[in-house]
Amino acid sequence: MSTVEIEVDTRSPVPHYEQIRSQVTRLVLTGALPEGARLPPIRRLAGHLGLSNGAVARAYRELEREGTVITAGKKGTTVAPLDTRARTEGHEADRDQALADAATTYAITAHRLGYSLNDAVSALRHAMTPDSGQASS
Repeated sequence: MSTVEIEVDTRSPVPHYEQIRSQVTRLVLTGALPEGARLPPIRRLAGHLGLSNGAVARAYRELEREGTVITAGKKGTTVAPLDTRARTEGHEADRDQALADAATTYAITAHRLGYSLNDAVSALRHAMTPDSGQASS
C-alpha cells in the first residue's frame, strides 16, 4: 500500500473511518489494490493520516465486514479474493460510483480523441467481449 495514498479531509462531515473505507474499497474495485495486497498496520496508517488508531481500526472492521479485506493476526490485513467479497448495499454503491468514474474518464478520453459515442461504445463492447482477442484480467 506504500504506492497508494489515502487522504482524509478533517473538515468533511463524512466520518474519518468512512473516508478511509470508501477510498480503500474504490482502490480494490479499480484494481489499484489487487487481491492479496497488504494494507498498512492500523498504527502506521493512523500516524500517517494524523488520526486515532480507532478511526483506522473501525475502517478496517467495516472493510472486513463487507468482505473487501481479510484480517489474519500477525499476517496483517490483506485484500480478499474476489470470489469471497460480500455484496452489501454500501459496497454496491461504491461499485456503482467506481464504474461511473471510470465511464467518465473513458468518455473524456474518447471525446478528446475525436470518437463518436457509437465508436466509443463499440470499442468498449469489443474490450469487454471475452473472445475479442484481448487479454482479460
